[in-house]
Amino acid sequence: MRSNYRSIGEYIQLVDERNAGLKVNQLLGLSISKQFIPSVANIIGTDMENYKIIRKNQFACSTMQVRRDKKMPIALLQEDDEAIISQAYPIFKVKDENLLLPEYLMMWFTRSEFDREACFNAVGGVRGSLEWEDFVDMQLPIPSITKQREIVKEYNTIVSRIKLNQQLIQKLEETAQAIYKQWFVDGINIENLPIDWNQGFVSDLCEYSNERVSIDELSIENYISTENMLQNKSGIVLASNLPPGGNAIKFNIGNILISNIRPYFKKIWLSDFYGGCSNDVLCFVPKTNIPSLYLYQILEKDSFFDHVMAGSKGTKMPRGDKKWIMNYPAIIPSKELLKKFNKLVIVLQTNILQKKEENQKLSELKDLLLSKLATIEN
Repeated sequence: MRSNYRSIGEYIQLVDERNAGLKVNQLLGLSISKQFIPSVANIIGTDMENYKIIRKNQFACSTMQVRRDKKMPIALLQEDDEAIISQAYPIFKVKDENLLLPEYLMMWFTRSEFDREACFNAVGGVRGSLEWEDFVDMQLPIPSITKQREIVKEYNTIVSRIKLNQQLIQKLEETAQAIYKQWFVDGINIENLPIDWNQGFVSDLCEYSNERVSIDELSIENYISTENMLQNKSGIVLASNLPPGGNAIKFNIGNILISNIRPYFKKIWLSDFYGGCSNDVLCFVPKTNIPSLYLYQILEKDSFFDHVMAGSKGTKMPRGDKKWIMNYPAIIPSKELLKKFNKLVIVLQTNILQKKEENQKLSELKDLLLSKLATIEN
């Protein structure tokens, strides 16, 4: 161990401030992705005075189920001055910010290597909890405060650029949605459609991919399963592993992937690269002259997922019926209007892809910076 490594416990202390008098009412939860999120807990009849107050630059963590989840949920409060959180979560702060920056410490907690060490140290049966004593005994390099500020500044510059790109992507996607709504929804009566328009089904717009690709030709960067698709139409994350062998459903740029397990999670993604997906993921291939973004606007609607659930089979883990899904009603505009729509939105889609590619490179740079923390000297 290098000479500048110190135990976490030397620099932090527990905080236990309760919400006496109900002074704070913003309730937060803690996600496995190391972020604070609005709490969805049922608090009816709950004594909120017993909840813990967390203040800006303080941490909350969960030491439960670390081995099972292979991650230690831990987050630094920065967006708000104060909030309340379940009393089940330990809250701690840095003793002296002249010696250790909270942002630098959070960077260390973000490293995948930290989670692996936490998982290794976790005990307590199958789920595996991390004892507080083992957590504070874990070590990290503590360079000079000047060096810490430099590292944090560099890291925050990357993170800020990623967030800015994400905001731009959202605006571009909202613009595409607005154009779709204005051209194909507002003022349209399905009983009296314009000339050259037809009332049809999703099956008139697309088909399922019937191509296969060997797992040996794939990597975690271009393999999609229901596990690495995000809920509520939030896209995808990197796969944690690949199947041991066999093949997968092939998808191409512009195909639309939807998780067919528990459709109510609304997992959908418009592909921007080539790859393969598991059999639990449906791959929709737009037919000739059908723009991907037009099809996506139809499939991402809540009403479509309601349709999928209405025809699903199973109760504990419902699965959509492929034939039923293709019978979802859809308006088929004229070829000329679809062509105009495609010409307009392809510019938006190109900009979206460029921003996503930039964010991918920035994320790789961010991960590289985090990996180098272990070798930081004064």
